[in-house]
Amino acid sequence: MSDRPSATRRTVLRGAALTPVVGLGLAACSAAGNGGGAPATPTAPVSLGPESEIPKGGAKLYRDANVVVSRTADGLKAYSTICTHAGCAIDKLDGTTLICPCHGSRFDALTGKVVQAPATEPLHELSAEVKNGGIVAGPAA
Repeated sequence: MSDRPSATRRTVLRGAALTPVVGLGLAACSAAGNGGGAPATPTAPVSLGPESEIPKGGAKLYRDANVVVSRTADGLKAYSTICTHAGCAIDKLDGTTLICPCHGSRFDALTGKVVQAPATEPLHELSAEVKNGGIVAGPAA
């Protein structure tokens, strides 16, 4: 006979009940902010809004397009707002800091650089130009 107590019905049922909860947590983490599929970075030029929306030294988040546009001394800059850590769509801009809802990574909207881990790679830069007074962003050339 074994010195180890056998599993009780309660122990087995408790373990079975927790298994789906753990699976849901992992699924929610991997799909957060993206509806279950990979969020899309623009693969073609997309019109965002008037150039006047971007103040000098400031930025504007275009959630529907997964793009942030900023204005630096060098002109307009655009970056994908798909987090480079886990692929979540970044949905918050605080001043010029982008905050990922999944794991808290933070990025500088003026440079695309990581300012707080867990992300280690900068945001992907996009092209940005003004056409007829409106901002158009798309894949970097």
